[in-house]
Amino acid sequence: MSCLRPLQRPLHTLFFIAACALSTGAIGQIQLKTTAAAGSSSVVTPHVRAELVAQAPDGVGPGKPLWLGLSITHQPEWHTYWKNPGDSGLPTQLEWQLPAGIDAGEVAWPVPKKIPLGNLANYGYEGTVLLPVPMTVSPAFNPGPLAKEATFQLKASWLVCRQECIPEEGSFTLQLPLRGTTALHAAAFDAAAAAHPRDLPALGGSSAQVEGDAVLLRVAGLPPALQGQTLEVFPETTGVVETAATPTQQWDGAVWTARLPLSPQRSDGPVPMPVVLAHGGQGWRAELPVPGGWPAVAALKGMSPALEAALKANAANAAAPTAPAAATPAPLGTWLAALAGALLGGLILNLMPCVFPVLAIKVVGFARHAQNQRAHRIGGLAYTAGVVLSFLLLGALMLGLRSAGEAVGWGFQLQSPAVVASLAALFTLIGLNLAGVFEFGRMLPSSLAGLQARHPVLDAFLTGVLAVAVASPCTAPFMGASLGLTATLPAGQALSIFAALGLGLALPYLLASWLPAFARALPRPGAWMDTLRRLLAFPMFATVVWLVWVLGQQSGINGAAALLALLVALSMAVWALTLRGATRAVLAPLSIAACAWLAWLWGPKIIELESAPHAAASATSGVAGVTSWQPWRPGLADELVAQGRPVFVDYTAAWCVTCQYNKNTTLASAAVLQDFATKNVALLRADWTRRDPAITAALAQLGRSGVPVYVLHAPGKAPVVFSEILGESELRAAVSAL
Repeated sequence: MSCLRPLQRPLHTLFFIAACALSTGAIGQIQLKTTAAAGSSSVVTPHVRAELVAQAPDGVGPGKPLWLGLSITHQPEWHTYWKNPGDSGLPTQLEWQLPAGIDAGEVAWPVPKKIPLGNLANYGYEGTVLLPVPMTVSPAFNPGPLAKEATFQLKASWLVCRQECIPEEGSFTLQLPLRGTTALHAAAFDAAAAAHPRDLPALGGSSAQVEGDAVLLRVAGLPPALQGQTLEVFPETTGVVETAATPTQQWDGAVWTARLPLSPQRSDGPVPMPVVLAHGGQGWRAELPVPGGWPAVAALKGMSPALEAALKANAANAAAPTAPAAATPAPLGTWLAALAGALLGGLILNLMPCVFPVLAIKVVGFARHAQNQRAHRIGGLAYTAGVVLSFLLLGALMLGLRSAGEAVGWGFQLQSPAVVASLAALFTLIGLNLAGVFEFGRMLPSSLAGLQARHPVLDAFLTGVLAVAVASPCTAPFMGASLGLTATLPAGQALSIFAALGLGLALPYLLASWLPAFARALPRPGAWMDTLRRLLAFPMFATVVWLVWVLGQQSGINGAAALLALLVALSMAVWALTLRGATRAVLAPLSIAACAWLAWLWGPKIIELESAPHAAASATSGVAGVTSWQPWRPGLADELVAQGRPVFVDYTAAWCVTCQYNKNTTLASAAVLQDFATKNVALLRADWTRRDPAITAALAQLGRSGVPVYVLHAPGKAPVVFSEILGESELRAAVSAL
């Protein structure tokens, strides 16, 4: 029976690490936002998510490059405005409070898009846009010798519109390290720089000539590659031309010309006339002289009547006394159905591959206490308490973050590279222990080594905590709808669903601990237990491989390589501690120091999110005519359906084991892919490996809070949402019915 003790001893120590991992997901995400104590760097409204972001590759100091910017992610069909909003609207306004010695420049507006609205048109942004602002750090900037951070504050206001217009505002606080590198949003700043119009030289062939009721634009000095192309025109001055009109344009050799109708309510005559020309997402800015000047203008126009009425109505609604929004309790039948779904989902969760290793370790313990029914029952209750309380804490954390404006869902902690790396280290230690590389009893003082034997109830409780930690990235059937409902329920009802989910996960072990026949059916203790112990090391190492792969999706190949190197150093440090005598005295301190040095050196690389790839998802091969998987974006599914094409959306994440199983079985089936091709189904993949508020919002609209989720959209039909374990027959039946 002694062969089982090494199997159990690491649990009470390692489970504390797992318990900490449950909360570090939120901590890691907050650190990535670098919020200040006095405020947050992000604001979430029902229509946009706005975040203050920074780019300071060399830290903050005189002469060093520094950019701040407001990143705005719009809900589908909503938009905000450019510096010239067009026929209606208001541009986004930024008011800075900066440290002494730092000055803000002008917004480097990216090229907008033209948004038609009946017989009017606006200039603005949809999807996600970054409004960058260059900062000048002068020699007068002196934060003090002990200062480590600089605090930046922004008050921003914007008008967000669909058919109605909502004025919104937010206050943002951001703290940046003075000497560290801030480059998390480097790709977004690079994209904004590429979309910012480039200034054209003032050449003699360029002008804006008023001819009757129109203005003739002539622009020279454009890149030769544009010759013959149709360009978009964005005047920077409001109310000069008819925004909704389509200009007539042509090329006169290397000079581009266009005729734009003047606005009857023209309120300004800019000299020179600044315009932005755009093609393919790139822009060029020219300031055109106006020979002959402008004719007399009409009276000052002001804002459009429609916009003025909308703003007055919104202001009146905002001034009216309203009760604070409260979650509506679910009817008794709906709530009971959600509890049953959570209980059944938690029960099925035991079959997920991420839960098996921990459950197997604990079940083997029955062989050790085959005749001790009381110990079984107490252990089962303690394990259940650990599982249920961990689910309640995780649920409370999710609900708290949501109420604070965070866009989170089930498995959100795996979106943090720090949590993924911590779990990889945890499972490496468990795997090394199971493989016999080290025993805690030989490495720890006797007072600590005997804790598990003296406190088996605590050991069982912490095993439940670990089970929740490894189960969190998995989703089982019936879980999705129940967890999605928690976002709309009062806290009491929502937490009861999390408790039911935990009870379902713990139920098999709880029943086994209270059924004497189960313990009697196990083989007697013997050599098989030591063999099984070493065999279970391999699922642990396989889990480490999966976690390193997940981290590679977040931090890139360099982050994954750094984590592997740290795991090797950690393994060497553990091995060195098993040595004896002078060898241990020399190797152990050196290996521990090397591990600590590598963690300090490469730790930032591990937790630094790599720029999100812009390439489309890989195409499916092997079936003729199959459409490639495309990256999902807000509104794309609706656009394709409006064109008469069915759409299948795969909401997935690299850390979701169930997602990967479905991706490599049902979604890789040649028959399924052929059905997609036959029905001309567009395939979209929404990757939730990293935090993405747009995907979180889309999941919430479907009544879900985690992945996987599979949805089939078809013209004229309600969306079909499939079960988490995607069956080939049900998917093929739904596609054939299109």
